[in-house]
Amino acid sequence: MGYGNIMAVQTTGASMQTANGDRLGYSGVTASHKMAEMDAVRMDRYRPMIKRVGAKYGIEPALIAAIISRESRAGNALNNGRGDYGKAWGLMQVDISATGGRHEQRGGWDSEEHLCHGTEILVYFIGRIRSKPGFHGAEEQLKGGIAAYNQGDGNVHSYGSVDENTTGRDYSNDVVARAQWYKTNGGF
Repeated sequence: MGYGNIMAVQTTGASMQTANGDRLGYSGVTASHKMAEMDAVRMDRYRPMIKRVGAKYGIEPALIAAIISRESRAGNALNNGRGDYGKAWGLMQVDISATGGRHEQRGGWDSEEHLCHGTEILVYFIGRIRSKPGFHGAEEQLKGGIAAYNQGDGNVHSYGSVDENTTGRDYSNDVVARAQWYKTNGGF
């Protein structure tokens, strides 16, 4: 798709901090793949929407699925569509807090409108990273945009330290590994 090949993005996968959330006892790409697999059955109900949104915005559907897996465990970690102590909305956990992203709450938490909104934010951040020095080529810019989706582009300084400020210090690496699993095994 237009923002790089998710299968060509280098990744170290989930940190031990992230993997411990599921009591895996191991980290890395294997842990990310296991978490994606654990969410796969719930993800199936969103597959048609994810594919439509991916096609509309030129984003690989596997990447949208991976963000949904990381952010909300395909909806399983949400309370009435909210997560992050009520500061984030929907499957893709769009930050609606006054002290954070300040995004509006669009659509139902599991709606196509919400997925469009989250994907628009992702595309915006990929564009912001494209204009930063230190990110060479579409795959590095894609990974930087994924990190910025989590922490904003002002907290993403270089490709070599892409996750230094992200949740678990692994956000883009974990999301990339999950996306690779969904692309290879999840039918996205």
